[in-house]
Amino acid sequence: MLEEVERWLATRSWSVTDRPLHKILAAKQRTGQSVSVVLPALNEEETVGDIVAVIRHDLVEQVPLVDEIVVVDSGSTDRTAGVAAAAGARVVHRDEVLPRIPAVPGKGEVLWRSLLVTSGDILCFIDADLREFSSDFVSGIVGPLLTEPDVDLVKAMYDRPLAGTSGQGGRVTELMARPLLNMHWPQLAGFVQPLGGEYAARRSLLEQLPFPVGYGVELGMLVDALHLVGLDALAQVDVGVRKHRHQDGQALGRMAAAIYRTAQLRLARGHLVRPSLTQFERGEDGFEPRTYSVDTEERPPMAEIAEYAERKVA
Repeated sequence: MLEEVERWLATRSWSVTDRPLHKILAAKQRTGQSVSVVLPALNEEETVGDIVAVIRHDLVEQVPLVDEIVVVDSGSTDRTAGVAAAAGARVVHRDEVLPRIPAVPGKGEVLWRSLLVTSGDILCFIDADLREFSSDFVSGIVGPLLTEPDVDLVKAMYDRPLAGTSGQGGRVTELMARPLLNMHWPQLAGFVQPLGGEYAARRSLLEQLPFPVGYGVELGMLVDALHLVGLDALAQVDVGVRKHRHQDGQALGRMAAAIYRTAQLRLARGHLVRPSLTQFERGEDGFEPRTYSVDTEERPPMAEIAEYAERKVA
């Protein structure tokens, strides 16, 4: 490990207990910064309501840390939107945001569009499939942005149990993202959960970053933020344990392909002709190929979008 990373781990890796809630709130009141929590959601009716309810109770009603909770629905066919609204979130449908640019499927697409429908100086992203959710996930990663003016992005770190075994979750992280980062961006080797969906950042940073439309968004954001603001502006906070719905192996393969593609673009800014991933499933006549396209599109920095610039002026 680089000496720079060892130093970073000692100075930019914290625990949620390092910043009591009253100190975070005092920093918010002193700096006057506002906080938006965004949940990208697709068919998460079983979990999204509980997450919204916990954030609203703990960090809006009990302690005024969060100024708005926005669920961006990316085309759910279940009751996600209704459940989220009933729990106290403002629900925005992806296709209604920036309609002149047709939306494409993908988590990164939703996060990018969320910049247009939120007002916070700090944006906190939380995945909508978490179970046994704690508001520490929000306060833990927002805290350093309120208390440390030279920090611009904070990732949550946590244990990810799989089938009851600690530390066995995050398979795409261990098999794809961590090797890529260690080999090509060793300054980022200290991140425990580089692909985690729980992170917070200043709007002033996010609006300058391109957003891969799919699963590559987290890796792309880390790499681009490193180049834009430097390692010392990045941090991570231990928030305990993350429990969520696990994907099957083939879905993980598609995630890994998108993440590799995101890394490749940042390594060479090159071009692939119709990048795709072929996987196999057993059918009646043996193994049958299934080919999926790999996310290749990226949205430009939001600061370059006319509607966003007009909103800031207004």
